[in-house]
Amino acid sequence: MNLKKQQLILIASGSLLLLILYFFARTTPPVKKVATKESASTEKEIEVQDILQASKSQLNPDQLSYVNRLENAVVRGDVKNQQLSSYQQLAAFWKDSIRNSFLPFAYYTSEAAKLENSEKKLTFAAQLFLNNLRGQDNQALRVWMAKQAKELFERALQVNPGNDSLKVGLGATYIFGSGTNNPQEVMQGIQKILEVAQRDSTNMYAQFMLGLGGIESGQFDRAIARLSKVVAHQPGNLEAIINLAEANQQAGNKAGAVKWFAEAKKLTANKDLIQEIDQRIKTLQ
Repeated sequence: MNLKKQQLILIASGSLLLLILYFFARTTPPVKKVATKESASTEKEIEVQDILQASKSQLNPDQLSYVNRLENAVVRGDVKNQQLSSYQQLAAFWKDSIRNSFLPFAYYTSEAAKLENSEKKLTFAAQLFLNNLRGQDNQALRVWMAKQAKELFERALQVNPGNDSLKVGLGATYIFGSGTNNPQEVMQGIQKILEVAQRDSTNMYAQFMLGLGGIESGQFDRAIARLSKVVAHQPGNLEAIINLAEANQQAGNKAGAVKWFAEAKKLTANKDLIQEIDQRIKTLQ
């Protein structure tokens, strides 16, 4: 599967993936597109100021004044702690005050994490970007988000080089954040995760990400094998089961897809998700 034509979990309508990502994301607001002058296909590199300016255009005068004041709050003295406080307040503002403002929230959370340089904070910020970039259909933004996640995972690994979960997360940023028509980066990410899986076959996070990588790269049989292993160990893992159904569908195994979509229904009470799964099953029968 090439990245441009068949991105993660290619489906007839994108709604099931968006629902899955909404329910599994660790942040409250979903990712929102930020307008750029170039189309995603040109992959013009996005700068953080583009994102912040687009986000600030949503603010009323009082909100804009508050944000500008925080952005320029650092003057002299204990610059690091002033900057940290400013970043934390900005992150809280974007998270709690403005709808659909994930990107500035994640950015300021990551900047604060870099200053604190703790494994926990860096990992949290990295996962913010990783968990949401899969649902981002603007390719240029997807690449930018992956770049942020990579840096954060790399910094966290400097603090704790032996953390396998960080290594898997880093590999996943290559898989899901690669540029259009760049299968080399997908394979590079898969290789990073394989290093962990080959050393510890019981690492289900690595197996899960390898399964998603198999879908992303069009290796559906391998994706099914990996995701089947995850589901065997974690029968209540709804996301793994839905992805297993997707992998079976992409492999042409309609019966397998129906089976796993039906299993997924048993694990959720969300009416929207159930309705979407029912529609998918109907198209397969």
